[in-house]
Amino acid sequence: MSPLLIKISKDFATLWTTIDPIGNVAMFAGLTAALTRAERHRTALFGVIYAALILVAAGTVGQVILDAIGIHMHSLKVAGGIILFLFGLQMLFGKMDAKRESSPEEGRDLAVFPLAVPCIAGPGAMMATIVLTDNDVYTVPERLQTGVVLLVVLFSTYLLLLFSDGILRVIGRHGASILVRVMGLILCSLAVEIVLTALAVGSWALPKALTH
Repeated sequence: MSPLLIKISKDFATLWTTIDPIGNVAMFAGLTAALTRAERHRTALFGVIYAALILVAAGTVGQVILDAIGIHMHSLKVAGGIILFLFGLQMLFGKMDAKRESSPEEGRDLAVFPLAVPCIAGPGAMMATIVLTDNDVYTVPERLQTGVVLLVVLFSTYLLLLFSDGILRVIGRHGASILVRVMGLILCSLAVEIVLTALAVGSWALPKALTH
């Protein structure tokens, strides 16, 4: 497999698991149960748009802000990998369920909270976006490719939210829960790889050309 396809696959897997479209389907169905079909579609659309703006901003200026305050990207990768690992553990052991069942305050826009933040553009997704668009490692075309992958994942999330009721009828809430746990295991594995690569451990060491 070519390096480009490998990177696209890793980007997709990381962004998919941190954004967690399947887990958000169950949350969205519960939170919007009392809304009309048009209101549900509007909530899904604006929730994904808000999340996209947040994640694109994180990938564009996140590293610039970190550089300005003197945080090295390798430090962020180690910290980010640990955070993503803990996030994956929460998914794996089902501790995300209690958070997803919480209801927003009356009158609050569901598209902003909790749909856009923290369900779609949560800390894990923002951290993953910054790490996957490292200016010191990836070229401009590679970062643009990551941006395209991000938009594909967000568009897929939007489609899943639109058909949330039908999806849950097919796979059931238990099926959705199983899928979330599988994605949690995948995210834990990706997080370990991020940390080992940042620490240049064994075969995970970055080529010297990429470290300068």
